[in-house]
Amino acid sequence: MENKILGIHHITAIAGNAKRNHDFYTKVLGLRLVKKTVNFDDPGTYHFYFGDEVGTPGTILTFFPWEGITKGRTGTGMATEIGYSVPDKSLDFWIEHFKKHNVSVLQQGKRFGEDYISITDPDGLHLNLIIPSKTDTRKPWETNEVNGAVATRGFHSIALTLKDIKRTAEILTDIFDYKLVAEEGNRFRFQTEAIANASIVDLIHAPHELPAVNAGGTIHHIAFRVKDENTLMAFREKIVGKGLGITPKIDRNYFFSLYFREPGGVLFELATDNPGFDIDERVSELGTNLKLPAQYEQHRAEIEKVLPVL
Repeated sequence: MENKILGIHHITAIAGNAKRNHDFYTKVLGLRLVKKTVNFDDPGTYHFYFGDEVGTPGTILTFFPWEGITKGRTGTGMATEIGYSVPDKSLDFWIEHFKKHNVSVLQQGKRFGEDYISITDPDGLHLNLIIPSKTDTRKPWETNEVNGAVATRGFHSIALTLKDIKRTAEILTDIFDYKLVAEEGNRFRFQTEAIANASIVDLIHAPHELPAVNAGGTIHHIAFRVKDENTLMAFREKIVGKGLGITPKIDRNYFFSLYFREPGGVLFELATDNPGFDIDERVSELGTNLKLPAQYEQHRAEIEKVLPVL
């Protein structure tokens, strides 16, 4: 892999009830709970990571499930839609599967020549299931209800809703090496050639839409993927050179991160492939144990008492 942005690493969103969130993503959407840990800043709250078998970058959707949180509002200055890649001819399965689980399909159509359906999760998070124009060959996680012939392959795309897309587009093109590849209405599609999947960012130009309110059912941030720490810090220099504020390198146990807010208001993260989710659990056991950051291990008993039962 080159020293480039390698598409989406993970997406982090906010949920309410932890058990409801866990059950929807593992039982309905058919993802694997790859890691069960806690919020670094609020250890009384879970941090769930859902993805494929090993938590491959480009498949990882993470949640902070804050019990009782108010419902947020999608709007400008926010990532507003998550696109999952699904196999050709699988949408009929998904429509029936969602109906069985009392999930409404809100929209069915074609965008940029690709068939898709739209739903929301129990907290109102907007998800699109998309048949990509090029076959996605990533190996899926399978469950009893969602087999490999229809299962999600990982992210297809992320959409950002913005008052003005110009300066955000410059971050994508000038720093991240994305290219504008298509336009459809007020939606502008940017894509990187550095990786085959999880490579698309759609910018939605919405000058008259209200600003977003970040709470339940909304996306907290989007993380872009880099190979390693050297690449991470090289991009830090590029972002500083653009005059943007950015954090120091942060150790998130399973990857190293930097955070900055792009000019349109969306919180961006850069995250490394290393060390990965199997650093503290065998692959066969991923997601089965509560893993705590080192600073909280001495408080395990108290933390386990306050975390919701799954």
